Amino acid sequence: MKKLNVLLVCGSGASSGFMASNIRKAAAKRNLDISIKARGEAEIENYIDEIDALMVGPHLAYILDEIEEYIGSADVKVLLMKPSYYSTLDGEAAIEDLLKEFK
Repeated sequence: MKKLNVLLVCGSGASSGFMASNIRKAAAKRNLDISIKARGEAEIENYIDEIDALMVGPHLAYILDEIEEYIGSADVKVLLMKPSYYSTLDGEAAIEDLLKEFK
């Protein structure tokens, strides 16, 4: 698998920072080449050209339509994170969810 560039967004940035860190650890354990940045949703447009996937906090489901507009024809997979792993900051489960999109 080629290197994946992932942008993770949630509201504030605090929880997305922890989540990104846990996903990095889970990726390292599996020797996966995944780069993860955590940013606020206002910054999504700045990263569209650099990412393969966008992971969105479950409480931001309401912005998915806007996100589709930002992305346009870019080849970016948008993944709404599941509350089950987001609430516990479970990086392993998040990686599983992400990898399913790229199988």
